[in-house]
Amino acid sequence: MTMQQESMEMEEVEPPLRQEAGTAPASHSGTVPGNTMAARESMGSRTAAFRGRFFSEITDAQWNDWRWQIRNAFETGPDLEKILNLSHDERAALSLGTGGFPFLITPYYASLLDPDDPSHPLRRTVVPVTAEMIHSPGELQDPLSEDAHTPVPGLVHRYPDRVLFLVSDFCSTYCRYCTRSRMVGRPGAGRGGTVERWRAGIEYIESNRQIRDVVISGGDPLTLSDDRLEWLLTRLRRIPHVEILRIGSKAPVVLPQRITEPLTRMLKRYHPLWVNLHFTHPEELTEEVRRACEKLADAGIPLQSQTVLLSGINDRSSTLMELFHGLLRMRVRPYYLFQCDPIVGSGHFRTSLSTGLSIMKDLRGYTTGFAVPLYVIDTPGGGGKIPVMPECVMGHDGDTVLLKNFEGKMYRYRDNAELSHALIDEGVH
Repeated sequence: MTMQQESMEMEEVEPPLRQEAGTAPASHSGTVPGNTMAARESMGSRTAAFRGRFFSEITDAQWNDWRWQIRNAFETGPDLEKILNLSHDERAALSLGTGGFPFLITPYYASLLDPDDPSHPLRRTVVPVTAEMIHSPGELQDPLSEDAHTPVPGLVHRYPDRVLFLVSDFCSTYCRYCTRSRMVGRPGAGRGGTVERWRAGIEYIESNRQIRDVVISGGDPLTLSDDRLEWLLTRLRRIPHVEILRIGSKAPVVLPQRITEPLTRMLKRYHPLWVNLHFTHPEELTEEVRRACEKLADAGIPLQSQTVLLSGINDRSSTLMELFHGLLRMRVRPYYLFQCDPIVGSGHFRTSLSTGLSIMKDLRGYTTGFAVPLYVIDTPGGGGKIPVMPECVMGHDGDTVLLKNFEGKMYRYRDNAELSHALIDEGVH
C-alpha cells in the first residue's frame, strides 16, 4: 500500500481530529454502551456527588464514555461559574477570553476541584489567573527551543537516537503551566493532527537509522481514536530501526474513561511500548485513575510518571512522598521531577532550585529507591534534561573519596581501581 493510499484510507475511516475529539457541548440525552454496575463501583465519592448535583440526568454509560467527557468539557467562564465560586482574580482572567492560553476541563476532573477554595492544588493547575499575563525575566514562548530542533512539522529531534513526535494539538484538560502552551489548544498552530504531517514525520524517522526511540506526544495522543492511534503505531512499528515506542499522556489522570478494554488490547499488540503519565498531586489518585492504570499495567505496559514541581501545589516533601507512594501502589514508577519550565506567564508556579534540592534530600534514603524520581531541569535553549541532585561527593583524600549519606554522615570509599588492576596484572604475569 502506498502512503497516498494509506492517507486516503485514514480519511475514509477517521473524521478530522478536532471534529473527532470535539469540544462543543453535546446533548445530555441518549445512551452509549457501558457496564452500569462497574461504572458505579469505580466512581469516587467526590465525583459521584458532583455528578449527582450537575449531571443527574446523565446515564452511567454516558458519564463513562470518554468522547462524552470531551464534548461536555468546561471551556468558558460562564460554564465554569456554574460549578465553581470563582474568585475575582479567576473571573478577571477568564474574561480575557481567547487572548490568553485557552482552557478546557473535563467534567470528571472538574469533579475533583474544590468549588469554594481558589488555592486548592488541582484547581490552581487548570483554572486561569491574571498572573498568567505577567512576563517575568527569562520566560520564553518556546523555552526548550523545540522549534529550532524541528526538521519537519510536528517532529522534535534534539537527542541523537530519539525523537518527539507531536501528533496532536489537543488535550482534554489544559495544565496552566504547559510547556507547549504556544501550540496546544490553538487551531492552526500547525504542529500536528493531520495525516500529511504524520506522513512527513514517519518519512523523516524512516530516513534516519540512528533513531531507535519515538515518543508520541502532543497535545495528548490518547485523545485520538483507537483507529487513528493504531494507524500511527502500525506505521512506526514497520520501521526496522525503531526499537521503542512511548506514549506521553495525561488522559489516564484527567480522563480515565479513555482507558478502555479495546484500547489496551490494541496497545498490547505494539510492544515494546511504554506510557509516560503526568501526575501532579495525591488528590489525582482516585479509584477511577487506579483502574485506568491497572488496565494498562495488566496489558504489560510499563508506566512512568513525570511530575512538575509547582509552588504552593506540590512543593512539600510530604506531598510528593504521598504522591510517589500512591503511584507505586498503582504500578506507576515516579520517573522525573521537573523544575517548572520558564514559559511566559509561569512565574507564580516556579519554585526556587533550593526548594527542589531540599525535597530530594528529604526523599533520598527515607523511602523506596525507585519511589524517588530524577530531579531535572530541561534547560532553556535546547540543552536537554540535566539532573540536579544534592551534593554527595564531598571531596578526595588521596585515593579515598569522601561521601555523605542521606543522614548527613560522612563515609570513605577507596577509589583505587587502577591500583587493583595493576596488582592483578602483576600477579597474572
